[in-house]
Amino acid sequence: MRIKLFSWLYFLPLCSIFFGIHVALVSRDCLGDGRVCLEDEMMLLLQLKSTLKFNDAASNKLVSWNQSTHYCSWGGVIWDATGHVVSLDLSSEFISGGFNGSSSLFNLQHLQRLNLANNTFSSQIPPGFGKLGNLIYLDLSEADFYGQIPIEISGLTRLVTIDFSNSGILKLENPNLRMMVHNLTELRELYLDDFLANFSNLSHLRLSSCGLNGTYPEKIFQVRTLQILDLSNNMLLKGSLPEFHQGGSLETLVLSGTKFSGILPNSIGNLKRLTTIELSDCDFSGPIPKVMANLTQLVYLDFSINKFSGSIPPLSLSKSLTQIFLSHNNLTGPISSFHWDGLEGPIPESVFHLQSLNILDLSSNKFNGTVELSSFQKLGNLTILSLSYNLSINAGPDLSTQSRLTYLDLSDNQISGSIPSLNLTALILASCKLRTFPDLSTLSRLIYLDLSDNQISGSIPSWIWKIGNGSLTHLNLSHNLLEDLQQPLSNPLPPLDILDLRFNQLSGPIPTPPPSSMYVDYSNNRFTSSIPHDIGLYISYTFFFSLSNNNLIGIIPKSICHASILQVLDLSDNAFSGTIPSCLIQNERLAVLNLGRNRLTGNIPGELGHMCSLHTLDLNENLLDGKIPKSLANCKALEVLNLGNNGMNDTFPFWLKKISSLRVLVLRGNKFHGHIGCPDSNSTWPMLQIVDLALNNFDGVLPEKCFSNWRAMMAGEDDVQSKSGHLEFNILEFSQLYYQDAVTVTSKGQEMELVKVLTIFTSIDFSCNNFQGEIPKDIGDLKLLNVLNLSGNGFTGRIPSSIGQLRQLESLDLSQNKLSGEIPAQLASLNFLSVLNLSFNQLVGRIPTGNQLQTFSENSYLGNRGLCGFLSA
Repeated sequence: MRIKLFSWLYFLPLCSIFFGIHVALVSRDCLGDGRVCLEDEMMLLLQLKSTLKFNDAASNKLVSWNQSTHYCSWGGVIWDATGHVVSLDLSSEFISGGFNGSSSLFNLQHLQRLNLANNTFSSQIPPGFGKLGNLIYLDLSEADFYGQIPIEISGLTRLVTIDFSNSGILKLENPNLRMMVHNLTELRELYLDDFLANFSNLSHLRLSSCGLNGTYPEKIFQVRTLQILDLSNNMLLKGSLPEFHQGGSLETLVLSGTKFSGILPNSIGNLKRLTTIELSDCDFSGPIPKVMANLTQLVYLDFSINKFSGSIPPLSLSKSLTQIFLSHNNLTGPISSFHWDGLEGPIPESVFHLQSLNILDLSSNKFNGTVELSSFQKLGNLTILSLSYNLSINAGPDLSTQSRLTYLDLSDNQISGSIPSLNLTALILASCKLRTFPDLSTLSRLIYLDLSDNQISGSIPSWIWKIGNGSLTHLNLSHNLLEDLQQPLSNPLPPLDILDLRFNQLSGPIPTPPPSSMYVDYSNNRFTSSIPHDIGLYISYTFFFSLSNNNLIGIIPKSICHASILQVLDLSDNAFSGTIPSCLIQNERLAVLNLGRNRLTGNIPGELGHMCSLHTLDLNENLLDGKIPKSLANCKALEVLNLGNNGMNDTFPFWLKKISSLRVLVLRGNKFHGHIGCPDSNSTWPMLQIVDLALNNFDGVLPEKCFSNWRAMMAGEDDVQSKSGHLEFNILEFSQLYYQDAVTVTSKGQEMELVKVLTIFTSIDFSCNNFQGEIPKDIGDLKLLNVLNLSGNGFTGRIPSSIGQLRQLESLDLSQNKLSGEIPAQLASLNFLSVLNLSFNQLVGRIPTGNQLQTFSENSYLGNRGLCGFLSA
């Protein structure tokens, strides 16, 4: 939990004073008195319109440009007295393409203001902007441009304002930053977020979350007028802090979420005006300089998630300091009530004299010894304290009842003593090796309680529902050894928003959820019986409901559809029978429906509407038959479709081609048949990363154009690594609650469940079908492929040498086909390959020499009578 004191800065203009520059804007109406708009300018605008791709229904500017409408009413256009276009605003016009260097836009030579913001150009910034020499204002924010910013921009010497913020992943490599801005001497206002500048009058520079990479120039830190510098959340941006000169104006320095590294220079003590310094989640190391004690104006300090070591400098002179975050570092040594000893000495007692301090986060360091919680009562204004993952803590009861502490996180420690009587609203004791429930009866205001990841066994006591006198809204008891719920339960249950009981040993019937609950997770327990027939009455306000991996039986009651705002429903890994209620399929709010590994029968019912919100549909390992409903094509946000291991009888669902978000397609173990001929579309599943068609009756040849569309398997390694993450669905936009997708794949000859599906894991399994013909050479373009299984088919011809380009390949199975010719020598360069099966083909010649191919056993090559050169162990 972290409170950003200066988040409001993101909404301020970069410079509020324009240094005496005055820009006269012409009227938005065409001027009369015989002054007419030049016809050639009108024709240029009409030509521009004809080349742009935009949504006619959503447009309110471009749609008004036509010869039957008076030019004075053309939306977004301002003309000067002589009929020249001087201002053009095409922001938020839903433009999606048709913009390049030959655009007629660049012939509007008198243009002074240009706004293309909030569109989706999906292209590089054309160099033609350099022709607009009269521009003083250029806004390309949120326009989805990418690639190198052209050097021609630097020729627009009259520019006063540039906005590239949130425009896409822009590069500044050749030319570099210094070359880009060398001539822009009039620039006064910067809203860039992915551009750097070096101007003597610059005071505010924010480039947060813009995809910058490379090494940041140190010189910008030393601009004497610079007051605010924010480079946060550029994960590939590298750099180090320079020597800071005296007399600088820097007040706010934010580098969090970057790859800045090195040590903090002692000259940081020269930043006398510094009030905010945020270096969290970087790679800084070494000691925290003692000269930090000179920063008397400091209000907010965040050095968390780095590699700092040594002692914490005295900060008693920073009387206004209200928040300190030092968690997740390498600070070590004992902590006593007055001294925190690091590698190089004690943390001074003066830290406890910071009477203004209200937030202190020292979690995830390497402190040892025992700390008395009562020592923190010296910080009279302290409201939030986190000491997680550090040490042994004596919790009390000596802490004064007058303490203002409301949030206390002692997780990942060894706790002794009882929790003192405080006015806590949040208490986190996760991973503290607790074996019994602590006495929490005195915490009358508690709202948030987390006792997860302990060793608490036995029953959930009935008194726990009365904690906080009914104010408790968040209860997490997951990952314990709890067996049942003590009876009688509180009636009614408190108005819990979050109830998390997953990964225990709870048995018996499932407990009725609190009627106001938003998140209920009973998964991975031993609950039996069936779902109550009136369950829908209790989850009408629920967004997330999971009963997965229990021993539940019976049908899925139709009343569950009364949960009209449900986003995630996971009933997987039980023994439910009967058919799928059609109302579940038709629920347009549902984003995740996982009914996998049950005993459900019948077909997939219902009609999915045009407002379908499904991200994940998992019906794997049931007894379903019939066809895939065509209306599934309405689910434009679908990412995971898993229909594997059923009895479905259909052809390949090529009609899902317009779902460009699809990442996982599993149809294995059914009765699908026919060709998989991909439709003529360049946008067919560009995000696809896992496709499993194994154990069906597909036939015909593999069309090369299928592979050429799967761009997620082709992207450059650096680009994909920068986007590495997991497939998951965030339940509430601003919460930390999410559903994590899982899928079972066959890799290296064994089935394995990917509990967390990495967005960079890629797999193709077409095994055990009736495919014929040659393996397409274009398969070598899938350079990020990890698993390729084409075994058990009728492929003929040679093994494509292009497979040698699949440098990330870990498992390759081409066995039981009719492949002929020699093994391509290029396969020897597959250094990550740990499983290879080329057995039972018609291969001939010597096995290529090289470190990799001759490390496999003879079983990898069996059944190829013409092969030779195997080296036995």
